[in-house]
This record gives sequence, structure tokens and C-alpha cells, in this order.
Amino acid sequence: MPFAPATPTATAQLAAFAADLRFDAIPMAVVRKTEDLLVDWFGSAMAGKGARPVETITRFAASMGPAGGSANATAEMLVNRSQSSAYFAAMTNAAASHVAEQDDVHNGSVFHPATVVFPVALAMAQTLGASGQQLLTAAVAGYEVGIRVGEFLGRSHYKVFHTTGTAGTLAAAAAAGSLLGLNATQMQHAFGSAGTQSAGLWEFLRTAADSKQLHTAHAAAVGLMSACLARDGFTGAAQILEGPQGMAAGMSSDADPAKLTDALGTRWATAETSFKFHASCRHTHPAADALLQVMQVNHLKPEDLARVVTHVHQGAIDVLGPVVNPATVHQSKFSMGTVLGLVARFGHAGLVEFDQHFNAAATRALCERVEMVLDAEVDAAYPRRWIGKVTVTTTDGRVLQGRVDEPKGDPGNTLSREEITAKAQRLAAFSQAATPLEMAQAIDGLWAMASCAKVGNLLAARA
Repeated sequence: MPFAPATPTATAQLAAFAADLRFDAIPMAVVRKTEDLLVDWFGSAMAGKGARPVETITRFAASMGPAGGSANATAEMLVNRSQSSAYFAAMTNAAASHVAEQDDVHNGSVFHPATVVFPVALAMAQTLGASGQQLLTAAVAGYEVGIRVGEFLGRSHYKVFHTTGTAGTLAAAAAAGSLLGLNATQMQHAFGSAGTQSAGLWEFLRTAADSKQLHTAHAAAVGLMSACLARDGFTGAAQILEGPQGMAAGMSSDADPAKLTDALGTRWATAETSFKFHASCRHTHPAADALLQVMQVNHLKPEDLARVVTHVHQGAIDVLGPVVNPATVHQSKFSMGTVLGLVARFGHAGLVEFDQHFNAAATRALCERVEMVLDAEVDAAYPRRWIGKVTVTTTDGRVLQGRVDEPKGDPGNTLSREEITAKAQRLAAFSQAATPLEMAQAIDGLWAMASCAKVGNLLAARA
């Protein structure tokens, strides 16, 4: 296998980091955060049960994958508790964990790591009989790689491409490659194969298409496949990221190669990841929290709101702007007006609120009073910081300002383990994917992942 430049490229350095990472090198605070992220992801994966796009992808996987009882059916598909190959289990679990819009996000990369990293790490660990420490190490490798690739690709990339679908392929490859024990050269080949298959466009939002779940299913499956191929000698582009015909050349106009190796081994980007409080696109959260602040401080009711101006970054306008008349629950989660309407009515925008009230007359009336405007301060801070600013005009003529510098779930305003557990239980209860007792038992096991000798099923099979 070639790849031996005199000075290692950024892609080579990133691949070597992922290949060489060991559990003992990860600070304990980062391990604990990774456990938090794992439990949070598990709740989102359970919430996918019953969602039509997820069920469609699950049926496809079941028809193409090995039947239960096969020697190759060793990984768990959470939504139906069946066994399949690691490839198809990762595919279905990735789709399932991205439909409720409650999975985590890293601000600076505008990337959702959990939904492409943990499905692969879990499926491969179950298939290989790996330990919990190996699973957690693989997850950190995936987070660190995917976040840096997202940061590298920049804001211009995100305007058209769904970063979780693109950078996610390399994150998944890093996680799978870690568990497979790839060396640095093999990991670089895995990155090359994963990157050449990167995909995911925002156009689906305009027509409420199902593509977002396909983005994560594809990224997870592609990353896993690329790592397995690399182990067997398959080669990929040496500079898939920064090469003259690589990802940056085709997908970005502001790529920064320095981001790929930013403080590798000393800056743990995994710990920078945010949890989602509202069940909607993260671009809506800062404004939602700022509106809640105004309403609580001034004791406002929904009927007091005459106009709400949200002061946002350009990324929010790019992603949310096309959604002007949401037709489905999922599409409504990308409507700033709908999210703020639900927040004003109920104090939060959760799965039940979206499911039962996104299209209600009262929600639509509030939606029509919401406007997004580009704000220079907010835009300059993004994506490193996601500031929430609103200007509220009340029906009695008052003009009120709200501001939130760290939305609920950000590292400086994070969720406690009790809140993460409660959130996971709510998500499973909504989809009826598991009983509270089943969830409690599974979550206890996830909190103790670092002491698990061999990763097995998270849930008992159903007859």
C-alpha cells in the first residue's frame, strides 16, 4: 500500500491519530462526556421506531441483510430488536437516530456526530466481541475526525451540503477502523474510500422528502464498508480531503486544511459537543431560548405576541429559509416560525408538541408573526458560538429584547445525567420502542460501558 510522503499530509496525520488512539490516552472527563453522548444517542435511536422513513430503510435492510440466526447476523437493529450484519444494523440505527431531531450537534463544525458514529461503533463492537472501552475509544476517534472534517469544509460547504452526510462518512470510517485495528496507512485508505462516497444535499427540505434519514444511513454504512475494505487491502485516495480533486475542491470554497489537525490529542472536540433540548433543527434553538427568556421575564402569553424578529446567522437562513409552509411533522422542525410558535404556546418544542400541534391554527397564527433577519454579530460568531437574539413587539406596543449566549444543551449550559436519562425515557415512551424498565436497564449498562468486557445487545429480543 503506497502513502509515504516525506512530510505527512493533513489527511495522513488525521488518519494516524484515529488509528493510534487508545483508551488510556483519552482524559477521563472526555470518557464521561462520551458516555453521556452515547446515552443521549440511544434515546434518539429509540425515538425512530415507527417513523415511516426509518421503517422503510429497516425493511430494506431486513430484505437485503442476513436472516436472524445466521452466523453473520450479530449486530442489533434497535427499532425492531432483530439481528443483522454490522453493515445493515449500522444503516438502520443511523436512520433511526436522526428523525426525532434530538441527536447531538457540534457547533463549530455544524455536524451531528452521534447519529453516524455510535451506530457504527455499536454494530462493529457487537460483531467483533469488543469491549466497552474499545467502543468508547472508537466513538471518540469518530467524533474527533468528523468534527475536524466538518470544520475544515467550512460554511460554504454547509450552504449546499448536509455536513452530517458528508463528513459523517469519514467519522464512521474512523470509528469502524478503530475497532478493526487498522494501522495509519489502512485508516488513510479508509478515509479515501469514505470521502469519495460522501453525499447529502439540502434540497430535500423544499419538498419534505425523506432524504435526511438516508444521509445518515448512507454515511454510517459507507464508513463501515470503507474501513472493512481497507483492512482487506482496498486502497483509497491519499488526499481525499485537501487534494486538488478532493472533497474541498468539489464541495467548499473556504476550506481550511489547518482545521484537520487542530491540536490533535490535546484539544478534545468530543467534549465541545452540545445536546439538543428542543426536538427541532439546532438553528432554531438559540432564538427559541431567547423568546422563552423574554416571555418568562415579562410574563407574556402567546396572545401577547404581535411580532417576533429573530436575529440569526446566514446558516439559519440558508437551511430554514426554504421551509415556508411545512407540510409534515419533520419539515416543521425546520420552520423557525413553527418552532417559536410551539415554544410560545407550551414552553418547549418536544415530540408531542410537534406531533399534535405543528399544524394547529394557534401555532400557524404565531408562525406568521415570526421573521428571520441576518444579524452581523450573530453571523460573525457563528459557527463557533450560536447566539440567540430576538426582538418581540407585544400587542400593547412594547418592544422587548431577548438574548441567549449559550442555548440549553451547549457545554456551558449542558444537560445533567438526570436530564439526559429523562430525555431518553421520553423519546422511547413517545415511540413505544421500549418500556421504562427496559430503558432503565439499558441506560444503566450504557453508563457503565467503560467496565463492559464484551458489548452485547442493549435490549432483549422480542418474540
